[in-house]
Amino acid sequence: MTRSRNTEQKIFDAATELFLEKGVDRTSVREIATKAGINLALMNYYFRSKENLFNAIFSSLVKKNSEELIRILDSDLSLEEKIRQYVEVYIDMLSENPLLVSFVMAILHRSRERITEMKAISNLYATEKFTQQVLEEGKKGNINRTDPSQLFVDMLSLIAFPFAIKMLVIDKNNFSNKDFADFILERKKRIPDMLIEMLRKKS
Repeated sequence: MTRSRNTEQKIFDAATELFLEKGVDRTSVREIATKAGINLALMNYYFRSKENLFNAIFSSLVKKNSEELIRILDSDLSLEEKIRQYVEVYIDMLSENPLLVSFVMAILHRSRERITEMKAISNLYATEKFTQQVLEEGKKGNINRTDPSQLFVDMLSLIAFPFAIKMLVIDKNNFSNKDFADFILERKKRIPDMLIEMLRKKS
């Protein structure tokens, strides 16, 4: 059992590195097997195809946290508290899994069918309950009326983009890795404050 788990982890690690270095479509199953130090037959025994392996890696990275994100969006919390908790959990997820942004971009650059098929990536998007809450709060006059899709994309962009351009942020600000971590930590407060201020009705 331990040997099986070790082999599977070797395949995961090798595939992850190659997918990020070369892209999913330009990485062959043979290359993954070679990098993992196993033969092609064993590679096929574990995952049967590169697509299965890609899906398994992506799902393992996001499953736990995406469930938490959905729980927040579908909870009975106020809209403001949902935004704050969602931003915090999502930033923590990306901080712990810095490769996730690259994986998401790899999927988005492939096909609409692949995005639809992958439940894990769909779980990172807004839920029906959150959408209705935004609309209802606008109708009640508690917030400025806003398109829920625009709000959610604003939120996702503010969270994910700094991770996508991490090396540029580090270079232009002469940051250490700790400096970047502190910079991201500050965004946990900055992003919700910006979004909530945008939604708040002026007296």
